[in-house]
Order: sequence, then C-alpha cells, then structure tokens
Amino acid sequence: MKQVRITAMRQTVYRDLMARYENPIEHTCDIRVGQTFISTQGQRPPGLCESAWESMRPFVEALARGEGNFYDGWMRDPYSAMISCNDGFRPVSFYLEAIETDNR
Repeated sequence: MKQVRITAMRQTVYRDLMARYENPIEHTCDIRVGQTFISTQGQRPPGLCESAWESMRPFVEALARGEGNFYDGWMRDPYSAMISCNDGFRPVSFYLEAIETDNR
C-alpha cells in the first residue's frame, strides 16, 4: 500500500449560517491551513478529525491501493483528490495525494 499525504488547503467560515442555525459551541475545528498528515496503510492519521476522515476515507483508501483517476479525469494529477470535510459551517478543503506511487 502507498502512503497518502493529506494537506489542509483552505477553510471557509459561513458566519451567517452559524448565527442563524448553530448552537453556540466553545471548541470547533483544530485543523489549520497548511497542516499535513500522512496516512499509512489507508488508516486515519493521528490528529485528523474523525468527521473530516469520514469524508475523505474512501479516496484515501483508493489512493493507498494505487488507484486513482477519480471521476474520469477530475484531477490534473490522477493520483490525487480535493475533498472537503462535512462541516457545513466551517468546511476545510483537503488535498489528498498518493506518495511513493509506483505508477508514476
């Protein structure tokens, strides 16, 4: 299996939606733009939010198996994907890329 690098690329915050629909909470996402994680054996890296992991897990697992070319050429690099977590108030976009891929 290949390793997969997961990089937090951007976080968007929808304050209007938060004000209208979210209950006040003290602690939110700990992920910071530029932060990277390495998935080994298709497993969730330590420190990566479980909710974000559930959004990207199928793609990480496929990349770890050496698969790619999602959605028939969606990404310029066929061994990568851009996935957002499922937080509707402050989603984080993650760039996933296979590293040490034999197929390149």
